[in-house]
Amino acid sequence: MDHSIYDRRRYPIVGVREGYGEWSRTYEQTVHDEMDVRLLDRLRTVDWPSRRAALDLACGTGRIGMWLQRHCPDAAIDGVDITPEMLAVARSTGAYRTLGIADVSETGLPAATYDLCMQSLADEHLPDLGPLYREVRRVTKPGGFFVIVGYHSHFLMAGVPTHFDRAPGEPVTIRSYVHLLSDHVKAAHAVGWSLVEMDEGLVDDAWLQKKPQWRVYAGLPVSFSMVWRQNQPGR
Repeated sequence: MDHSIYDRRRYPIVGVREGYGEWSRTYEQTVHDEMDVRLLDRLRTVDWPSRRAALDLACGTGRIGMWLQRHCPDAAIDGVDITPEMLAVARSTGAYRTLGIADVSETGLPAATYDLCMQSLADEHLPDLGPLYREVRRVTKPGGFFVIVGYHSHFLMAGVPTHFDRAPGEPVTIRSYVHLLSDHVKAAHAVGWSLVEMDEGLVDDAWLQKKPQWRVYAGLPVSFSMVWRQNQPGR
């Protein structure tokens, strides 16, 4: 579902590449750890230090790559994104072995390469989840993991789209789509993923200390995490 049927703010809508290209200048100052890193820190089913090859899909400015670098010290980390401006920032982190311009649904990377794939705060920009889960399964080794952190559909449905200020007093929305959690399950099961862990993050006191203007959203789920494991042959 296009987010616009729920959108209460009615900011001008821009495409993903254009929007993140502009947002790259201020992204690190506007996205908080409560949205994604806090959920990653709570996951318990992935043995992070044993990972040897990781792919960061829609890697953006490299915030997840830096998290992986700390938690998977022996892993070679590759990243892909469709936005050159974001990749330029990611490159400056030094967290990645390689970085490339690619769509998450068609990376062009070799099959069965990674024992861990990650994606954070990007699925809401995909009109269809099926190609993502299919492509990640292709590049993941049997028994490997796919960890996804997403902007919660409930928050989009509460009328808050992904947005940023391209200039002071000039907010814009990046085109988004509402995917229910059940949509993720259907898309993942269709290509052989098994869900092994899930969590959701609420707008709580930690959020309100940084965004007191969000008090009207207190208690609502703002992000989620899912850990998928690829089914191994014969199981």
